[in-house]
Amino acid sequence: MDWGTELWDQFEVLERHTQWGLDLLDKYVKFVKERAEVEQAYAKQLRSLVKKYLPKRPTKDDPEVKFSQQQSFVQLLQEVNDFAGQRELVAESLGIRVCLELAKYSQEMKQERKMHFQEGRRAQQQLENGFKQLETSKRKFERDCREAEKAAHTAERLDQDINATKADVEKAKQQAHLRNHMAEESKNEYAAQLQRFNRDQAHFYFSQMPQIFDKLQDMDERRATRLGAGYGLLSEAELQVVPIIGKCLEGMKVAAESVDAKNDSQVLIELHKSGFARPGDLEFEDFSQVMSRVPSDSSLGTPDGRPELRAASSRSRAKRWPFGKKNKTVVTEDFSHLPPEQQRKRLQQQLEERNRELQKEEDQREALKKMKDVYEKTPQMGDPASLEPRIAETLGNIERLKLEVQKYEAWLAEAESRVLSNRGDSLSRHSRPPDPPATAPPDSSSSSNSGSQDNKESSSEEPPSEEGQDTPIYTEFDEDFEEPASPIGQCVAIYHFEGSSEGTISMSEGEDLSLMEEDKGDGWTRVRRKQGGEGYVPTSYLQVTLN
Repeated sequence: MDWGTELWDQFEVLERHTQWGLDLLDKYVKFVKERAEVEQAYAKQLRSLVKKYLPKRPTKDDPEVKFSQQQSFVQLLQEVNDFAGQRELVAESLGIRVCLELAKYSQEMKQERKMHFQEGRRAQQQLENGFKQLETSKRKFERDCREAEKAAHTAERLDQDINATKADVEKAKQQAHLRNHMAEESKNEYAAQLQRFNRDQAHFYFSQMPQIFDKLQDMDERRATRLGAGYGLLSEAELQVVPIIGKCLEGMKVAAESVDAKNDSQVLIELHKSGFARPGDLEFEDFSQVMSRVPSDSSLGTPDGRPELRAASSRSRAKRWPFGKKNKTVVTEDFSHLPPEQQRKRLQQQLEERNRELQKEEDQREALKKMKDVYEKTPQMGDPASLEPRIAETLGNIERLKLEVQKYEAWLAEAESRVLSNRGDSLSRHSRPPDPPATAPPDSSSSSNSGSQDNKESSSEEPPSEEGQDTPIYTEFDEDFEEPASPIGQCVAIYHFEGSSEGTISMSEGEDLSLMEEDKGDGWTRVRRKQGGEGYVPTSYLQVTLN
């Protein structure tokens, strides 16, 4: 079934339908164009978003890049950026393969449609002109027939009229004959015109217009087929980037699975481990000695002791406290401004860089030597003397780098020894319990209380030693332990203590004890064991809970 046979009389319908098809094609082109603009804007916003969150510092200068969390985030951003690139490809494909090509095709279809309908209108106009000529010849034939009939009646009336002259009758007969001849000619012309019009009309309806309608049908079907292919290009543009987008999504999944919390903790240690030894225990400062000292008349200002001890205490605390605000440091070549562990790592990095540069310079020197040998054996290839400046420059660089390597090796050895010594000090300091105090408790005998002030001062200023556990601390006590007393709290031994001195008592690590008397400032606490026995132990060896 075709339009020329079935729709031979629907010229206006076909005109509206073909125009609707071209309008639909233009509408789809406009839709794809706006879709491409959406894709382009989406890709642009994604790239701007990625740029906003990418690290601003160079990778080698950013310590955060060593963490798997940061690496995964950067990889995720890169995958999003690649995803944005695929959206740009979709927009580009739609813009070229759909918008441009279909828009061009639409213009061609419009021109073809215009040509076909112009041809149809010309055929219609020709048929209408033929019909008008037919009508004209028909009216002329009708008019001539009436005139001939009228002339014939006039001639017949004069011929029967006895009063009419012979000349009038003859003239009337000639006029009737002329009119009859003219009517015959009009008849022949009308018959010829009618035959010609019928032939033209048959050609118009059975040949000319069906051919034009068939051409319009072919044009419209080609347009519909091309439009369907354009619909397919929309999905094809997406399918072309699906594998790459799938890889982007897979990369995002891999980035998410690459987060290693344990490794990040280790990286933090490697980045910020100082290598310093932990601070040791603070010494007991006996400010009560200043109270018992009597200033002489010749002394000037305040008695020596308390202000100086307080100042020394504040200085010691400032040195030991690791969380205070750090002063601004001056960067040095040997990185001595850094903590020992970080200094060792930076020196190791610098040493590796110098060794790489040194190896590169030595390789370049060997290459220049070989080139020089080739020039000497084959002078036409080049002048050996032209390589001397470069060889000399390379040798100078090698000597300089060797000196730098030696310098960094010395610094590195010194830094490593410092790190090892700090580790040894830390281990030795924390592998044993703190030393017990060397001062006597406040309940010791009067003889020890009435000792010379110089002995007290010297004993308070001397640091405690490990031998204090074996030397007798207490000679006698004013209080005897026979009289029972109620505990004022509980305590737990956090270290083992051998009570070898008089007045002390032994205890095991983790042992529960009863607190009988608090520390009076001398570093000793009186406790009672559950199995019996009462005595003094170092306060620093206990974890005390008061009732």
